[in-house]
This record gives sequence, structure tokens and C-alpha cells, in this order.
Amino acid sequence: IIEDCAQKAEFPVQMVKKFGELGVFGATIPMQYGGGGLDYISYGLMCQEIERGDSGMRSTISVQSSLVMWPILEYGSEVQRLKYLPKLAAGELLGCFGLTEPNHGSDPGSMESTLKKVDGGYLLNGSKSWISNAPLADIAVVWARTEAGRVQGVIVERAMPGFTTPEIKNKWSLRTSITGELVFDQVFIPDSQVLPHAVGLKAPLACLDKARYGIAWGALGAAMDCYEVALDYAKERVQFDKPIAAFQLTQKKLAEMLTEITKGQLLAWRLGTLMNSEKATTAQISMAKRNNVAIALNVAREARQIVGAMGISGTFPIMRHLMNLESVLTYEGTHDIHLLILGAEITGIPAFK
Repeated sequence: IIEDCAQKAEFPVQMVKKFGELGVFGATIPMQYGGGGLDYISYGLMCQEIERGDSGMRSTISVQSSLVMWPILEYGSEVQRLKYLPKLAAGELLGCFGLTEPNHGSDPGSMESTLKKVDGGYLLNGSKSWISNAPLADIAVVWARTEAGRVQGVIVERAMPGFTTPEIKNKWSLRTSITGELVFDQVFIPDSQVLPHAVGLKAPLACLDKARYGIAWGALGAAMDCYEVALDYAKERVQFDKPIAAFQLTQKKLAEMLTEITKGQLLAWRLGTLMNSEKATTAQISMAKRNNVAIALNVAREARQIVGAMGISGTFPIMRHLMNLESVLTYEGTHDIHLLILGAEITGIPAFK
């Protein structure tokens, strides 16, 4: 269904429940909360195979698993875990993650959304932008600054007065993913909806580490699909009385594509072993996300060349993957931001300011 959905810029909402039935939501979340109880390499392979189909679908899974379920597990109360995690795992609820703001993308520490203490809870004001799942989300894990200046995580429910989620349209990328804004106008957040252990900017950044890990695997899935399509086409497309797979330049492209995909998989696998032993660092995750998405984009571009003019057609998935990967290169930390994270790790000198 995915090519048709991409052409129509339509989110296949029926897939949410199906993903829940497959067990891909919260694959690493303990089984007592409805998750799969699996290791991180298993989760990575899930992301790889789903992004073979479409980056937008893997984005839905990444947001639900790493940016909604994981912070509730890690920072929430037991009541919050039991209330939300089983339904999120089953696909009965769809969640989103509110960190990025219209004026603050790569610099979330400058967020303007605020939480003002009142009797029984807080008043939330502000907005978030470029939020995957937002227009259909039942809940949002949102980050805002308290009067004391600390970043605090809260769970916002769809029905709370003053909470709206306008859709962002006219996207050329991730057309199967539904994207929007989160707008908060005096939204009352009861104390029961505050994530008690989610204090400080390190909390949302730790969530992003989990999501970036899944992206490092997922992008390779898109690359694999492009490579396999190009290989099949090259064997069948005859020019100058022989299949174009017989030409040296085509073989060079295919050999380099396969080599880079394999290197990326080995990087992701090694990172997965570190994630399983809780030894993976933010810089290591940044390296894998940055490297593997760049690999995937280059593979998609080379594949498009092999398939020629037909490469831009919806008959093949290559241009859809190529457009999607342009977003994947930017979200969850841009290509350049991950370079600076690595640079700070290498030199001990942050270059962000």
C-alpha cells in the first residue's frame, strides 16, 4: 500500500494497530508493561526491515517506542507505566514527542514553552513543531521549562482543553508519516501527568539517543531496498546488446553500494552489543546515525542512476526512499550536529556556541 499512500500523502492509520499486533511497538520494553522484552539488536533489525518498506513507517515505530514508551518507562511513575505502556504497545494509543520548537530545533536548551505552577498541577503554554504523529496522537510526551528554569517532562492527553495539533502539509518527504505542531494555550497539566523523574535537558536527550540508535539500523533498510531494486533492474535492462549489469561502471556502483551497506550493518551491530550491555555513549550513537544515513542517501542516489529515468517513477521505490532519507538526515539531530557531537567527544571542546 505504501506507494499509493506516498503519492496521496496519506498516513495509513490502520498500520498502527497492526504494528501493535506484530510487537514492534516497545520491543525493548519489559513484558510486564506489554512490551516485547527483546534486546536492542532485535529492535534494530525490526527498524531495518520496516524501513525497507518506508522511512515514514519506521518513524512511527521510533517515536512510539523510543520517544514515548521509553521515557514513560524510565521517568514515569508506576501508575503512569501501567496506564499507558500496555495500550501504546498494543497500538491502542498513538503517541508523539514534543521537544523541537519553531525557533529552536538544534538548540532545544533554548526552548520557550513554559510550565507555571498552580494548585494541583501546572499551566503549559507554548508550541512544538515538526512533530511526527502529532495530528493523530492520543498522548504527547512534552518538554517545557518551569519557573525555576529546569526542563520538565509531562504527559499531555488529547482531550485536555487548550491543546491542539494542526497538521503540517505540502511535504515532499516522509509523505506517509503524519506531521504537525503541538500548540498549548493555558493547558492544565495535573500533577499526576508530570513525569516525576524527567527533570533537566539530559532526560529528553537520552530519549533521542534511543531513537537515533533505531535510525542507524532503519536507514540501512532503505539502502538495502534501493540496492536490490537497482541490482534486479541492471540484470534485466539491456543496452548495447547486453544487460547493463555487464558494464564495469554499473558493477563498480553495485560493489561499492554493497560494501557500504555491510560496513553500516557492522557498525550498527557493534553499537547494538554496546546498547545491550548499557555501555553505548551518545557520541557512538551519533557516529552510527550520521554515518548510516549518509550511506543510505548515497546508495539511493547511485541506485537512481542505475535505474535511469525510471528511477524517478513511482513504479520503483528509489525516489521515495531518496526523498524520505533527506528528512532522516535532518531529524533526531542534523548531519552537522552529529559531526559536532563527535568533534566535542574527540577534542573535549564543544563547538556549539
